[in-house]
Amino acid sequence: MNILENKVAVVFAASGDIAGAIAGAFAQHGAKVYLSALDPEPVKQLAARIHDAGGWAKAAKVNALNEEEIDKYLGKIVAENGRLDIVFNGIWPKLSENGSGKPVTEIAYTEFLNAIEVPCGSQFLTSRIAARYMIKTQSQGTVLTLSAGVSRMKLPFKSGVAAACTAIEGLTRAMAAELGRFGIKVICLNTGAIAETKIMRETAIATAAKLGIPLPDFIARSKEALLLQTGPSLKQIGEVAAFLVSENGVTFNSHIVDADCGRTDVI
Repeated sequence: MNILENKVAVVFAASGDIAGAIAGAFAQHGAKVYLSALDPEPVKQLAARIHDAGGWAKAAKVNALNEEEIDKYLGKIVAENGRLDIVFNGIWPKLSENGSGKPVTEIAYTEFLNAIEVPCGSQFLTSRIAARYMIKTQSQGTVLTLSAGVSRMKLPFKSGVAAACTAIEGLTRAMAAELGRFGIKVICLNTGAIAETKIMRETAIATAAKLGIPLPDFIARSKEALLLQTGPSLKQIGEVAAFLVSENGVTFNSHIVDADCGRTDVI
């Protein structure tokens, strides 16, 4: 079922695991998908895979923290299509740059700020510029932001990313309140922990080391919080995202959608 047929979608930071899965789902459901990242090679490869699967995708190099580049990129897309229906930004700082795994007494102030500025700052830029074009073209589209369960979990060594996720969720609600009168919906996808992703594997290793416990023990302990003894797959996250940006996804406007298969440690 092509629930996104004739929709124009843009995915920023599409080189990441989550963004790549979501881009693939958008294309599979009929959207015309524009992919971008600071490193163009991974998104070129992603575009090729989407084409091979029968979808439409086009790759470009864009710095999702550069307002001028974002504006120029989205302006070109709107000029080509006359509209902009979907925007998703999967940006996230590298583990080595966000202070994850370090106690709050040791994390450098610059690391703490970087953990907030990269994801939240980029979400702010891509969302507001996209909203301007949606308003101008009367697209009544969807801005889909990205957060993680750490925003409402009590975990050590996550001060920067916890603050960033909380900020993104607040930004989502504020934008939804402002943009609703233009028919634009804003939703935050909170993915929880996805074991398949590179960043989760790196996070598990770093956190286990900091706690001084073997990695298998840390993984086993982490699974205790999963109601179904398993978390979501990348494919499932892609399908959830595709639904949220579809016509029926309007029911979740302004909401933080927990796509984590259920956890006991998310308040």
